[in-house]
Amino acid sequence: MRYFSLLALLSGSLYASVCSAEGHRLATQGNDRLAIVAPDGSIEREKPWGGIHDIHRLPNGHFMVQRGGAEVVEIDPANGHIVWSYDSAKQGGNDGKPVEVHSFQPLPDGKLMIAESGPARIIEIDREGKIEKTIPLKVEHPHPHTDTRLVRKLDDGHYLVCHEGDGMVREYDGDGKIVWEYEVPMFDKPAADGHGPEAFGNKCFAAVRLANGNTLISTGNGHSVIEVTPAKEVVWKLEQNELPGITLAWVTTLEVLPNGQYVIGNCHAGPGQPTLVEIDPKTKKVVWQFDGFEQFGNAMSNSLLLDVDGVRR
Repeated sequence: MRYFSLLALLSGSLYASVCSAEGHRLATQGNDRLAIVAPDGSIEREKPWGGIHDIHRLPNGHFMVQRGGAEVVEIDPANGHIVWSYDSAKQGGNDGKPVEVHSFQPLPDGKLMIAESGPARIIEIDREGKIEKTIPLKVEHPHPHTDTRLVRKLDDGHYLVCHEGDGMVREYDGDGKIVWEYEVPMFDKPAADGHGPEAFGNKCFAAVRLANGNTLISTGNGHSVIEVTPAKEVVWKLEQNELPGITLAWVTTLEVLPNGQYVIGNCHAGPGQPTLVEIDPKTKKVVWQFDGFEQFGNAMSNSLLLDVDGVRR
């Protein structure tokens, strides 16, 4: 998206300083603000906005982002207006039911996939809000806040689902049959409560299907990223304290760049720690990091690079 279009999306104070190495332009949210951050770390524009778990940019330059607990909205960057919305708390037969939306995905045909926690289902809707497909989800520990985190429809029509409360990544085919599942390991460590580096668990946040057929998984409060084969063998792992001077906390988003590098979300890590880290997976060398703690607080759970095309996320 061109520079003026990005600025039109968000209004507010210019050039508030954040700590960042020269690097990527990105969109992110935290401290009740949605913002565009320039490569030098300055805030180009910001807008009051609540917490999000997912964000996308459409081919027409519009953004789709979560608003509130269960609504997905489309924003026209030319004027900042909301031009379309779908509220899973009120539509699709969910009125009066507990429901949260933590993930959604614009589809190539113009439709939208939404993962509904609470109803425990994936729906695909058209732009009139009509449900055209429903995929029931297997949830062993049901809760509207933890049934799912990020969910992605794959190129083959399957769905890759992070079940946070179950500590599972499940792959469903186009008819809703589970064709692969993986229990995120605890690596012989005991569970520990909390959200920061002191916690421990397997509440997975994101999963990306790599070009080699393996699956890259962010383990949430497991403080790690792992690459798993279809046979469920861990063939690569980035651990909590493996990067010099960096402590991984609740590991959230994964973006696989065209050059093969990974951009990793590091939420709830506290002051002095980067909230985004870009690494070369072959060498595990840090090539860029972004510290958004001062401006976006300790709960910056999702971000989107705006200057790189062809990202897998």
